[in-house]
Amino acid sequence: MRVSADRTVCVGAGLCALTAPGVFDQDDDGIVTVLTSDPVADDDRSAARDAGHLCPSGAVRVVEDAE
Repeated sequence: MRVSADRTVCVGAGLCALTAPGVFDQDDDGIVTVLTSDPVADDDRSAARDAGHLCPSGAVRVVEDAE
């Protein structure tokens, strides 16, 4: 699993940081930052998926690795 965030479309809702605090955070302006390097740790995968679904602006992208 890989995660990314488009900071240009982020609206600062903070759902990503609340849902997956091990993967996402917000900077001083409230814009998303990605904390983890690829790949996402097993413990954070479910939360990262949820964060991707909850993001109101679509800034958070979660891509599952092909198996």
